[in-house]
Amino acid sequence: MTSLAAYGGLFVAAFAAATLLPAQSEALLAGLTINGGYSIALLVAVATFGNVLGSLVNWLIGGQVERFKHRRWFPVGPPALQRAENWYRRYGRWSLLLSWVPVIGDPLTLIAGTLKEPLWSFLGLVSIAKLIRYIAVAAAAQGFVS
Repeated sequence: MTSLAAYGGLFVAAFAAATLLPAQSEALLAGLTINGGYSIALLVAVATFGNVLGSLVNWLIGGQVERFKHRRWFPVGPPALQRAENWYRRYGRWSLLLSWVPVIGDPLTLIAGTLKEPLWSFLGLVSIAKLIRYIAVAAAAQGFVS
């Protein structure tokens, strides 16, 4: 696999994984890390950047949720949307540090947009959460973490 394909594929997988689409990027990052021949720092940076951009898409969609939430194709049902809103109202912007967690992370980033979380705090907290997660995945793949 060429470097461009590896890094590009990781970016696409990480981007898709952060949206409401069913996708996963950790296995690809781990595989590329174990495979060697790639800069681990660059792999982590590419995965983080793609994942944060995917979360930004959720935030942008969240800003339009009132317009779309009753459409058939909208991927989050009213009960799930309400649960996420309640969670976010209870814990505030700091809940975005859980944006890396499967199942709850994507709706949290969407709700942050719905509830008009400022872009600067959204990007800061989500970037920290995603970076730490990808560092942990890469370290585990390298056997640094048991």
